[in-house]
Amino acid sequence: MQYTYKAISPAGTEVSGVIRADSLEAAQDKLVSQGLIPSSVRPGTAAAGQGWIQRLNFLLATVKTPDLIIFTKQFRTLFKAGINMIELLEVMEQQTENLRLKHAAAVMGQDIRSGLSLTAAFKKHPKIFTPLYCSMIQAGESSGHLVEVLERLIYLLQHEHKIRSDIKSALQYPILVLVTLTGAFFFLLTFVIPRFVRIFESAGLDLPLPTRINILLYQWLIVYWPVSLSILVITLVALRFYLKTETGQYQKDYLMLRLPILGTVFQKGAMSRFASIFSILQASGVSVLDAFSILAGVIGNSVIAKEFSRIQEHLKEGRGIAAPLRTAKFFTPMVINMVAIGEETGNLDQMLHEVTVHYDDEVSYSVSRMSETIGPVLIVLLAAVVGFFALSIFLPMWDLVKTVR
Repeated sequence: MQYTYKAISPAGTEVSGVIRADSLEAAQDKLVSQGLIPSSVRPGTAAAGQGWIQRLNFLLATVKTPDLIIFTKQFRTLFKAGINMIELLEVMEQQTENLRLKHAAAVMGQDIRSGLSLTAAFKKHPKIFTPLYCSMIQAGESSGHLVEVLERLIYLLQHEHKIRSDIKSALQYPILVLVTLTGAFFFLLTFVIPRFVRIFESAGLDLPLPTRINILLYQWLIVYWPVSLSILVITLVALRFYLKTETGQYQKDYLMLRLPILGTVFQKGAMSRFASIFSILQASGVSVLDAFSILAGVIGNSVIAKEFSRIQEHLKEGRGIAAPLRTAKFFTPMVINMVAIGEETGNLDQMLHEVTVHYDDEVSYSVSRMSETIGPVLIVLLAAVVGFFALSIFLPMWDLVKTVR
């Protein structure tokens, strides 16, 4: 029988859901055994209206990296405590607040009951658990060291989240400035310049070049705005579809790596990601060929992923790792040399960890330097736009003052 409940979790937050039990007392005991304090337990499922709300919330829910980190930590803690997998997933279903993860835990529990392996149960949810995540689970399940593998996976998820957050934080300021600058440009062009132009034209002045350029831009914007808007929309839609193609994705990623300031940050971030993921996969017992297959799918850059596919062919020929890396694009000499030393000494995972630590520091330094470099560039750009509009207004105004005198 199903019971709808509300309870207080060990973290002090209110959770709700549906639990199966033979009686009301059994349902309450089951919640208490899961570490929950029941506040309301009633027979049956949620009301129809609440059901629709829950479905809507489920459709809108997304699994972000912090949600996945918390889920993995809870999974590791419960498994380490010796709880069997079916009860573990039931607890995860009750305690997880993210609706998609809650649903995934419920489905995985049913799959485990039906005889599926843990890895197969995870792989049925590819939109939540990446190939890297599933491969780590498979390595832990097959080796019998799932707790250690989960700890490495948590570290990896936190590391990935930190690198992405640092880069996003560094890009927030320039993006905000560019958006503000674009808004100011259109505001001045459509509301400020036309008012002064009417005054200058009524005075019969010969308008200077900056003012004439602004007038042409204003006339184009007013008269041909449907054409401009249509061209913009068609371009954006075509660009979006093109970037979804393999060629478009490759061209975009190649351009990102070649950008003057941002390219270095993206390259170092990719090196750090390569080293951290490869190191953890090696320590977890994943073969080198499988590791490069996983890396090709999760590195986040199709240019470097293509190099991984080419390296795999050399690995099948028994040429080692360092030699193919020397011919690959965008791999730094430090990464290649550390991999070569790791292969010779048999401490590849340790050498890769050292590379990760180094490039984490490099990314942090590059991000801070990027912010310092982009700031003056944006200020110069802002000054150029403001100066252009100032010349458009003050040059004819100066002529107007001389005419009045």
